[in-house]
Amino acid sequence: MLRKSKHIKAGGFLPLFIALIAGVLMGLTVAPVSAWFLAWIALAPLWILIVEATANKSLALIEEPPLNPPTLGDFRFDSPQNWGGRGAIDRLPRKTNIFLCGLLWGIGYHGVAIWWITGIHPMTWMGVPWFASLAIAAFCWIFLTLWGAALVAVWATSMTFLGKKLTFPLRVLVGTTLWCGLESIWSRGALWWTTLAYTQSPHNIAILHLGQISGTTAVTAALVAVNLLIAEAWLNRSRTYLSYAASLLIGLHLIGWGLASQPLIKTPETALKIGIIQGNIPNEIKLYEGGLRRAIEGYTTGYKTLADQGVEAVLTPEGALPLFWRDIPSSSFYQAVREKGVVAWLGAFGEQGSSYTNSLFTLTGTGQIYSRYNKVKLVPLGEYIPFTEVLGTLINRLSPLEAHQVAGADNQVFDTPFGRAITSICYESAFGEHLRRQTALGGQFILSAANNAHYSPAMPAQHHAQDVMRAIESDRWAVRATNTGYSGIVDPHGKTEWISKLNTYQLHAATIYRRETKTLYVRAGDWLMLLLLTLSLLVLGIILNNSRSRQEQPRQF
Repeated sequence: MLRKSKHIKAGGFLPLFIALIAGVLMGLTVAPVSAWFLAWIALAPLWILIVEATANKSLALIEEPPLNPPTLGDFRFDSPQNWGGRGAIDRLPRKTNIFLCGLLWGIGYHGVAIWWITGIHPMTWMGVPWFASLAIAAFCWIFLTLWGAALVAVWATSMTFLGKKLTFPLRVLVGTTLWCGLESIWSRGALWWTTLAYTQSPHNIAILHLGQISGTTAVTAALVAVNLLIAEAWLNRSRTYLSYAASLLIGLHLIGWGLASQPLIKTPETALKIGIIQGNIPNEIKLYEGGLRRAIEGYTTGYKTLADQGVEAVLTPEGALPLFWRDIPSSSFYQAVREKGVVAWLGAFGEQGSSYTNSLFTLTGTGQIYSRYNKVKLVPLGEYIPFTEVLGTLINRLSPLEAHQVAGADNQVFDTPFGRAITSICYESAFGEHLRRQTALGGQFILSAANNAHYSPAMPAQHHAQDVMRAIESDRWAVRATNTGYSGIVDPHGKTEWISKLNTYQLHAATIYRRETKTLYVRAGDWLMLLLLTLSLLVLGIILNNSRSRQEQPRQF
């Protein structure tokens, strides 16, 4: 039974305001603010609103106040000042209010977290008029924000229905399962970046190690469960429930700390000395003659310098040389590789019929292509237009650009002279399953190539956080090469061994170690999601069966 004195007063815009502010707090957990600790409480207010609606049938279903309405704390739903004078929002069905609460929470979270997307403006250097560029940037931010917010709105609305017959702790189980399930569905699409799990990266290394158990689902489930337990403690004024939340929080961190404390084995046989070139070629000039000349000179000089330092391979960023492969052999970079004989992983464009691919080539010391990886996860609205039938016409009206880039095959492997690599180009860092599959197929180290030049500093920081998560989940060393930063070296425990500065030309040489271990996540995939789903369906099935049994019992007269 819920204690009335602790209920949030309903009516007006207060629930909507609370939901929005709570979502904004969750958005502040990632770069540039990085207040990661807020993620353990920022979802609780929304759950309180959901449970309030579920616990009071009149709140969940009615469109007009009942004749004999219940009270919620000091608030009465037949009060004229609460129903008549605060606008149409008060007269919406409560289930609609919960939908709006979820939507606003999601707008607060996703809108703040991905604000960096507006950094694509201005695109005048691409030939896009200034106002059209502004419109494209605004459209991208609004569309991606609403897409993420839709997940929260679906979750909140669904729980007002699923939670009607659920009590603590079963509703916490179902609520956690539903959130993780929706994230799993969303992550299989093209528009994915803001899993709750990444709010903890790169700072909370202990909890990130839960990713070795079942990927981001393990971290997300931990966050949601703790938030929901805290909300239940508030609703019931229960120190016992609060102790459950604290115990779960501490216990999960201890498990993660135990995994993070495992020693890293470094042997000479597995060592690999790799050089990184951060070319620092602004996108505004990169595709023009002066920028191309600067890129070729910078990467050629950097390659020679690193080769002279004794590296065994050199990693360049995504699209380091913005040329088709057919033009690479005539470049000074290609001649330097043949001269020095050191393997280069070169970011350039490949051809596929009448289209092109964003590719990473393994170029041997003899000038031969050893392997080629084509980017699989293309950036929506940047490298291709999602929902082309609906959005294609609109985008084409705003922009004179034409897109012909195509995605690589999902089943690619990237073999190198040093063993199989796990490869990620830019946006792919957000897709844990993409890298898990490559690890399961024998990948021994991660190569991450990106170009974040056209965004604010928040974006490369978040991108680095994504790669930290992938390094931990796969138990692999990760090497990051970016155009303007942040480039870096990350060890299998998520420790950043080196990170570059932003907007500078930098070279770095470091030794990483090839690994063949396989975490539970790599071996079994997202098994936790299946377990949570099975338990939740079992619970819901039993409750539904019991409800039907009671309805079928004959009445006693």
